[in-house]
Formats: sequence, structure tokens, C-alpha cells
Amino acid sequence: MERMRCVIQYDGTKYAGYQIQPNGITIQEELEKALSKMHKGQKVKVTASGRTDSGVHAMGQVIHFDSDLTIPYQNWKRALTSLLPDDIHISSVEGVSRDFHARYDAKGKEYRYFVWNEREPDVFNRYYRYHVKADLDIGRMKIACRYLLGEHDFTSFCSPKTDIKGSKVRTIHEASVEKEGSELVFTFNGSGFLYNMVRILVGTLLEIGRNEREPDDILNILKAKSRDAAGKTAPPQGLFLWSVFYEE
Repeated sequence: MERMRCVIQYDGTKYAGYQIQPNGITIQEELEKALSKMHKGQKVKVTASGRTDSGVHAMGQVIHFDSDLTIPYQNWKRALTSLLPDDIHISSVEGVSRDFHARYDAKGKEYRYFVWNEREPDVFNRYYRYHVKADLDIGRMKIACRYLLGEHDFTSFCSPKTDIKGSKVRTIHEASVEKEGSELVFTFNGSGFLYNMVRILVGTLLEIGRNEREPDDILNILKAKSRDAAGKTAPPQGLFLWSVFYEE
């Protein structure tokens, strides 16, 4: 048996999230279905760096699985992609050590969140951008981002529906917002992220951008350790899992 590591992209629009569940089709389900076809009906379990919610996308999700097939790596990519729907793509495949684990070996992740900031919507990007009509003060949001840097308890920025029982302390290496034409791009790079954390961060920063909160409110929100202290959860379609980091 050989362990394979893949980097995958997907458009999460029509999926009920990454992880297999009874109430809808998922990314994991499609991956395992394709691998089962390659393995003549045998079930092959796929493990990812983490779950993404319904409607959330990925540019650089990482998965691993074990296989007894002897196929050159470049053929793996072609064969697997040919069995997947058009909205899931295998970017790369490589053989790795049997003790590699896509989830537990991940040292950090980068998420990006995209906002379309115009009075009129962009209908062609409605599944990939959150439309915000209000005028937004980028400077205020940039100041607020600075308060997120470093190690903090992010309980206030975690959905109460989380199944995480342990510490909610995480380290954020980068928190930024940039304006690119009519788009805002929020970037968060850190050691790990809690359930809905990026979407709550964006929702809170947008409230600061609309002058509904002050930039230094971030400090009180962190201190409160209560979901009620933070802003609304931004919708899923603007969120992309951009990349996952491992030690070389």
C-alpha cells in the first residue's frame, strides 16, 4: 500500500460541504466514489486537512488516501480528474510517507474571503463573492486587523455549534484587507481556525468598515470569550480555503 497526497480545488456551490453527511452530496463523497471506481468497487477512505462548509470553496485543500494500485503519479492526476465532476479538480498527486496525515501534520492554513463592494450586484460572481452595497472604510478595517495578529483565545469568533472540546487559542500570522477595484480581499493566515471563525471575523470587520463598531472593539470581543460579543457570520460563498502548509 502506498499513501498518496493530493492538492485539490473545488467549487463548493452545489455541495453540502466537504465531509460526508446524510443530507446532501459532498466533496468527500465524490472523491471516494471516484477512487472506488479506480479500485474496482473497493472502498477507499479519503482524509482532508479539514472540513469546509456548504457553499465554501477551495483552491488548495489537501487530502491523503492509501492505495495498492501501481500507477505513475502523472497518470493518477489524469485518471482521478476524469472520474470527478467538473467542479472538483486534482491539482497535484504525489507519493508520501505512510505516516503523513493531511489533518494532523498541517502546520497552518490560509483562507481568503472576497467581497463585491458596489451598489449593483455582479450576477456572474454571486456564488463566489459576498455582495455588500454599503460604503466601507478600508482604513478602519486595516487597523482592526492588527488587533487580530498573534496568539489569542478566539472563542468569540467560533460558532457555538462547534464540536471542538479543547482550547480555542490560535495564532494568526496575517490578517489583512486589500481593495482591488470593486473587490475587497480579506486574507487570514494562521496556525489553525475554529468553526466559522473566518466568516465571523469578516462579518465583524465589515461592521467596523460600516462604522457600526470601533477598530479597537476587537480587543473587547476577544476578551469576552462569547460568540454574542462578535459580529454577524458572513455568508459562505465568499470564502476560499486558499492553501494548507506542512513542514518540508
